[in-house]
Amino acid sequence: MRRSPAAEYRPMSLFRKKNIDHMLASRNADNSLSRTLGPLDLTLLGIGAIIGTGIFVLTGTGAVIAGPALMLSFFIAAIACCFAALAYAEFSSTIPVAGSIYTYSYATLGELAAWIIGWDLMLEYGLATSAVSVGWSGYLQSLLSGFGITLPEILTAAPGTVPDHITWFNLPAFLVIIAVTLLLSTGIRESTRINNVMVVIKLGVVLLVIAVGALHVQPANWHPFMPMGWSGVFGAAAVMFFAFIGFDSVSSAAEEVKNPKRDLPIGIIGSLAICATLYMAVAAVVTGVVPYSEFAHVSHPVSYVLQMIGADWVAGFVDLGAVLGMLTVILVMMYCQTRIIFAMSRDGLLPAALSRIHPRFQTPLITTWIVGIFFALIGALMPLDVLAELINIGTLAAFSMVSIAVLILRHTHPALPRAFRCPGVPLVPIFAVASCVFLMANLQAMTWVAFVIWLALGLIVYFSYSRQHAKIALSPAHE
Repeated sequence: MRRSPAAEYRPMSLFRKKNIDHMLASRNADNSLSRTLGPLDLTLLGIGAIIGTGIFVLTGTGAVIAGPALMLSFFIAAIACCFAALAYAEFSSTIPVAGSIYTYSYATLGELAAWIIGWDLMLEYGLATSAVSVGWSGYLQSLLSGFGITLPEILTAAPGTVPDHITWFNLPAFLVIIAVTLLLSTGIRESTRINNVMVVIKLGVVLLVIAVGALHVQPANWHPFMPMGWSGVFGAAAVMFFAFIGFDSVSSAAEEVKNPKRDLPIGIIGSLAICATLYMAVAAVVTGVVPYSEFAHVSHPVSYVLQMIGADWVAGFVDLGAVLGMLTVILVMMYCQTRIIFAMSRDGLLPAALSRIHPRFQTPLITTWIVGIFFALIGALMPLDVLAELINIGTLAAFSMVSIAVLILRHTHPALPRAFRCPGVPLVPIFAVASCVFLMANLQAMTWVAFVIWLALGLIVYFSYSRQHAKIALSPAHE
């Protein structure tokens, strides 16, 4: 029996691309996600992913590197992120489907590039979830200790994490991911409502810190403003860049947005602008209240500043804000992880079961629980410093790819309707790529080695399974 032309048509080019019209039509397919999110949801989703470790931990690290000029370092890092944010805003509003930069790469750079960046994002979002769960566990245990509550030592950290102590399993880190998994599996509408409430509380805590701390600022602590010179400013900017990771998570929700052409740019750029302003304000307060040299080896710089001025009651709220702040980061990062896998599965690059939508909850239930259990175990059994090594390089690679994709799409589809156009093309995308590549070049050698190993495993999966099962190989609906 003669096979149909569509079945015979199996283009095996590594650079085959998805047809953009077919991608947009997938928003109305049977296994599409429900559209329930508005601009406020998206902005709070971005803020929920951004504000966390950046304010509550990295502020002290940056102050030691740059001194009072930390506020300038935050500004420089925000500008670098802004370049990528503008590119994300154009792409996500033009092609509003699940998958973020993976989906955009499939339409512009081809299947192999899309697979690599999708595989990369799976690692980034997953390890970010595990790493933040470990940090959340530490803050929670600190908060509970104030009420005289302590956990059995063996359940407080991963094996070998605490010198001279026997630890087997980080129970709080495990349980928080399982709780978030349960929340995400019941529906995005319910998840965003809880995220929105926690973000509002977190913003209130940050504003309280700024208001109380501003009353105790000593301008003399801002002199000299740049004790380490511009090298210190740029060095701290490289560190603070990662404090803004999260705004790109908004684009992962593109398929679930009511009016993506209007709301996605608002959510991406709005969340980045709000967080950049708060970061600079907090940096000004902490370096103005306490001399920057005192932040060496301080893991809780914001609450430390409040303790120095006798505002212990506010410091308690800061601990609560850190717990809520990191909880929202876990929620958003795990959400992004599941949507990336959902998009890759729907394209045939991963097994079809991973894109199956639950009839009641309208969520990828199987994917959500596989991701949740796997990375909950990683968070419980691996130390924070090991987890943190690979997160940054994946993010920088993604930012570079989306900026390159904007340039390609402008050339290949100049007439495509764009609700938002990235200004300053080609300069803005070029600046975005240059800044990301510069920071990637300054990462540790072991980070590159581990990253290359992960990509090698991804290529094995691609050539042994994904390339043959990709839906684009079975249909001429490609470009």
